[in-house]
Amino acid sequence: MTRYIARRVLLAAVVVLLVTVVTFVLLHLLPGGPARGALGVKATTEQIAAFNAAQGLDRPLPVQYWRYLSRLLTGDLGRSYTLNSPVSTLLAERLPRTLLLTAGSTLLAVLVALPLGVWQAVHRGSALDHLATACAFLLYATPVFFLSLILIIVFAQALPVFPAQAAQGDSLGELLAQPGSLVLPLLAGGAATLAAFSRYMRAATLDNLTEDYVRTARARGTREREILWRHVWPNSLTSVVAMLGYYVPVIFGGALVVESMFNYPGIGLLFWSSARNADFPVLLGVVLVIGVATVAGALLADLAQLAIDPRVRVPARQARAGATA
Repeated sequence: MTRYIARRVLLAAVVVLLVTVVTFVLLHLLPGGPARGALGVKATTEQIAAFNAAQGLDRPLPVQYWRYLSRLLTGDLGRSYTLNSPVSTLLAERLPRTLLLTAGSTLLAVLVALPLGVWQAVHRGSALDHLATACAFLLYATPVFFLSLILIIVFAQALPVFPAQAAQGDSLGELLAQPGSLVLPLLAGGAATLAAFSRYMRAATLDNLTEDYVRTARARGTREREILWRHVWPNSLTSVVAMLGYYVPVIFGGALVVESMFNYPGIGLLFWSSARNADFPVLLGVVLVIGVATVAGALLADLAQLAIDPRVRVPARQARAGATA
């Protein structure tokens, strides 16, 4: 097991290194280079040369990447062109707010999706199963921005139950002090996750209900409720936990849209405003954070799967030998 964890950690470190390479290359693939993107099309040759010299962009690419990587290791993500503030400071201020939104919406969605998926599998083919399936496909196919607009029109204008703007504040305490303002962003952010994971859980439960251990338990006279929640439920969670880790970029992508729609003060709104102002250090800082979060989510999913399913601990060579025998 230790060797398996060491391999996964080493692979995660390699992927993070590749993420830094991608973010560095993206900066230099801009039409006209970073200087033209930051200063605009009307910038003179002298202004571009001065900008490149100030930012170290006139040096060879390997030297630039080494300096970029060295700064990353010290937590230096550069400085915002428009806000005149370190990118690391901006992200440190806004990342906890985005984590509050993403964690809250994901937790809400998973708490509803997992029991719903199990219930659908048990009542497969019923009218309510078909209705829940249709609603899941509808939610999954609806763009986040369009769903946000519908929620604002219905629950903030037609039925003024919740405010159209998300909670505002500099700290998590101030945001949590306005729970009504978080309802619509949480619903918009968690809708697609709920739809996807209810389908994952339904499929996983259906697969496990056809396994031999279920038939054996029934033959022994074990109650259906005990079979479902003691045996089928934990085995079905394995694939869902794995998917949750790899779903991190989708969750963050939805948060970027939700924050811009509800004016929520997180990194999504920061990314949106930076994209409009061509503030590339902030954009690449956000991309790097999301990339690292994706790698960390996949690693945590693998470790959680290792804890839930003992079969993961079996080496591949031993598993092949057992299958051959």
